[in-house]
Amino acid sequence: MFIENLKVALRALAANKLRSALTTLGIIIGVTSVIALMSLGNGVQDFINRQFEGQGSNLVFVFPARVEIGGGANRAGFRAFAPGARAGTALSLTQADAEALRDKSRVPDAKIVAPIVSGTGRAVAGEQKYETRVRGTVPEYRALNNARLLYGRYFTQEETSAGSRVVVLGDVPYRKLFPNGGDPTGQDIRINGVLLRVVGVLAQRVGGAEGSDDDLILMPITTATERLFPQRNAKGEPLVGIILIQAVDQSRIDAVIQQATDLLRERHGISFQDEDDFSIASQRDLLNTIGAVTGAVTAFLAAIAGISLFVGGIGIMNIMLVSVTERTREIGLRKAIGARRSVILTQFLIESVVLSVLGGLVGIVLGVALANLVALLSQGQFTALVTADAVALAVGFSVFVGILFGVYPAWRASQLNPIEALRYE
Repeated sequence: MFIENLKVALRALAANKLRSALTTLGIIIGVTSVIALMSLGNGVQDFINRQFEGQGSNLVFVFPARVEIGGGANRAGFRAFAPGARAGTALSLTQADAEALRDKSRVPDAKIVAPIVSGTGRAVAGEQKYETRVRGTVPEYRALNNARLLYGRYFTQEETSAGSRVVVLGDVPYRKLFPNGGDPTGQDIRINGVLLRVVGVLAQRVGGAEGSDDDLILMPITTATERLFPQRNAKGEPLVGIILIQAVDQSRIDAVIQQATDLLRERHGISFQDEDDFSIASQRDLLNTIGAVTGAVTAFLAAIAGISLFVGGIGIMNIMLVSVTERTREIGLRKAIGARRSVILTQFLIESVVLSVLGGLVGIVLGVALANLVALLSQGQFTALVTADAVALAVGFSVFVGILFGVYPAWRASQLNPIEALRYE
């Protein structure tokens, strides 16, 4: 019986192809939007996760500002950038703090401590120019994020102590500054007018996309603070933007956070009742926070796109009511030869669901294509991730809309009096 009703429904829809296509337009637009937004949201989340994972594992981040992470790491607010923020909160971390954190007697569960100074620099090599991120750090940073070298070597502790003007290129600036390829070690480049020598090139790590962690130039932290980013606090001490601490293993992350907090509070002269002028968070906390934010934004945008599904459902109801009116005599004839109300109701309900599902399937195809197009236009910064959950949600919602907005027209058709229906002109 179901197969027969399905054939009848397809014949009825095929009889008015243009009307059927226009009716499903709202469903197509809604499903396309939902699939595209969810796929792009998943892709952005995956890109962020890869960026953090590329930094290394078992990490603890120390920020030079007060960061609130609460409600199960569901929100984060940077007080240093909020109205009324306490003056100086963004100037609280120094290279001396990083050195103190290396003290095994105070932070015994820290394996690697890597202070970082970063900013934007305009790199020039011959006729080639490229603006990229510049990061000053210590030699241990390479071990922290398992960086592999394509050419040359990493800068050494001696070069860091001496403030040597040497750099290690990431994959993206290497390709931009040396488009012909080859080993560039020993060659000179300028960053913001400062002459520097290339000693190494990092292998591609996270896709080699602009804006990714491949898009940077590394140098000794002393070189960065002396030549490019000479920020100092009121005492004249060189500032750092962030300090990365790698715990000896995952089970000691909380211990590292507590040890680092106690040490920095003591160094900064923070009394018992005063708030910290820094913030410490684990890699897991940050990923959870960012995941919650991106997930909420994606869900909100998808919900807005879902309004199109509701509008499409109203369109289906409208057309099905018109179809009932047009086929009144057909319904009367079916009833006159013995068709039960349930059969008539099922027939029209199937037509409604078929319209909705067809629109949903077209929407899925267009949504995947749109998401991949946007990802392509991002020049490889992230990819669109189409999950089974997103497809199942789109199909399920299409069926739900078809049933919800098809019930009334189907019920109305089933309630027609066969005699009056046969007399209908």
